[in-house]
Amino acid sequence: MKKFYLTTPIYYVNSEPHIGSAYTTIIGDIIARYKRLMGYEVFYLTGTDEHGQKILQAAKKKGTEPQQLCDKLSEKFRQLWKDLNITNDYFIRTTDKKHMETVQFFVSKMLENGDIYKGTYKGWYCIPCETYWNEDEIKIENEKHICPTCNRELNFVEEENYFFSLSKYTEPLLKHFKENPDFVEPEFRKNEMLKILESGLKDLSITRTTFDWGIRMPNDPKHVIYVWVDALINYISAIGYGNDEETFKKWWPADLHLIGKEINRFHSLIWPAMLMSVGLPLPKKIFAHGWLTVNGQKISKSLGNAIDPREFVKKYGNDVIRYYLSRDIVFGKDGDFSEENLVQRLNSDLANDYGNLLHRTLAMVSKNFNSKIPVPQTPNESDKSLANEYFKTKEKYLSCMEQYKLTNALEAIWDYIRFVNKYFDENKPWILAKEGNKERLATVLYYTLEAYLKIATLLLPFMPDSSRKVFKRLGQDFEPQKFIDKWNTLVAGNKVIHDKPLFQKIDLKKFEKIAIKKEEKTEVKLDNLITIDDFKKIELRVAQIVEAEKVEKSEKLLKLIVDLGKHGKRQIVAGISKYYSPEELIGKKIIVVFNLKPAKLMGIESQGMLLAAKINNDLTVLTVDRDIEPGAKIS
Repeated sequence: MKKFYLTTPIYYVNSEPHIGSAYTTIIGDIIARYKRLMGYEVFYLTGTDEHGQKILQAAKKKGTEPQQLCDKLSEKFRQLWKDLNITNDYFIRTTDKKHMETVQFFVSKMLENGDIYKGTYKGWYCIPCETYWNEDEIKIENEKHICPTCNRELNFVEEENYFFSLSKYTEPLLKHFKENPDFVEPEFRKNEMLKILESGLKDLSITRTTFDWGIRMPNDPKHVIYVWVDALINYISAIGYGNDEETFKKWWPADLHLIGKEINRFHSLIWPAMLMSVGLPLPKKIFAHGWLTVNGQKISKSLGNAIDPREFVKKYGNDVIRYYLSRDIVFGKDGDFSEENLVQRLNSDLANDYGNLLHRTLAMVSKNFNSKIPVPQTPNESDKSLANEYFKTKEKYLSCMEQYKLTNALEAIWDYIRFVNKYFDENKPWILAKEGNKERLATVLYYTLEAYLKIATLLLPFMPDSSRKVFKRLGQDFEPQKFIDKWNTLVAGNKVIHDKPLFQKIDLKKFEKIAIKKEEKTEVKLDNLITIDDFKKIELRVAQIVEAEKVEKSEKLLKLIVDLGKHGKRQIVAGISKYYSPEELIGKKIIVVFNLKPAKLMGIESQGMLLAAKINNDLTVLTVDRDIEPGAKIS
């Protein structure tokens, strides 16, 4: 069998798991299930990262020992993955004895190869991120040194350390990136890493002596190995590196490391250099996805929005959460988790488009064919079109899934669902039943259910529970690999089950959101109050972005063409290039200041201004909640 080795980052156990960590693991599970559907033997790895100063501080704050804290929180992650029906093959902990032995073995090989030396580290360190920062990378705010990732104050550290000769691997890494253009994805994340490489890597401090919660340096136990060096080695310790060569050779190199964008540098530069140091092959692909926000806010314990995904699973079910996360959030880019949007997807896509088709068809099979799948007659052109369109859809689906374009894969399936619905409606089986045309009715119902079985097969990685239900309701053995490549696979005569709809719609008028702890509000003194007459001077309108491109020689500016309906099209220049790529803006309906006096930015006229919200380094363009015509006035 073909093999596929897939990993998530291992999750830091200084706090409870939340929807952000669940997102990566769910995406990993979708990919793992897809590969199994394609006939691969899969090894899917996840786990917890349990060493470092941050863990030690968290344990002291709670009045407990670090190991006790790790045991408690690691089990919460393990249990959450069970609750979310994650099919990981192994769950690793960095406090596992086997892992710690492997780390020491790996670092010993780096020492033997002359890539580690002793020196003194002087510089800035972020405890929450467990990251060293160079002077040219940090921010200065109010004379304080601020972490560029988490915006917390940095600590100045001076201590004896061991260093990894990371700079030695600048050129080999540049060569690898150029020879393997798909090594890091998406491309804009790869380009960020190439910029760092082209400016030259600096040697990395890989031990600490100011605390002792970690793995000891071989032959120098007063030194604790840097938590990131420790954590990265989990990808090979889990599959037997240093103690089970047969298993290790079977699975390594990894086919895919799934990571969040904030840890791209560790995985795309430091980890490959470490592997080069000990003579191991590099992973085939590193995919750095964007951040998940909740209702437009970054997930944060202080904001109280680090929500437990189990609450949503209890209310909506696993499949709805999985579908929403992969359909609404483009994998690789930042995305927002909104319960309102989730419910809209449930009602329109799952209940209306997908579930209702099965419900209607099985109702007619039950009524007209004694709950048994009818025997089809010779198909006409309309029937054959279902098969032809399915095979086109399957090719699109496979192409998208192989490129990890999950949203595009689902869009291809939904195009086919709409096609099947149209087939059903145009062939009017209810009229065929009324006229007593049993032969044609049998054929229409058979082909509708055949198409539905194919849809359920393609959706299996995304919505495994509902796909199993479809197979059961159609009286078919759950052997999805048998159904994906052939047509006319549905066994006629098998008993069907006409039950309640697969997905229940939610009445938006009675809809109550899951309670999430709100951010504690602080009183803000307003010195710049305006009157209603002042506000009336500003004319805000809905505009749809129809074109977008980067402004040459500018790192910040994008040039947008927006459609304002009966008011025509306008050109707007906006400083949002850091936060949005041109392609992800196309089609968005935004809010613009319609009556703003035109101005020139870098010689380009801007006829208005879009509205956006910003907190620290996070910026979100304001969009409309529901569909509305461009040009609509906001009041």
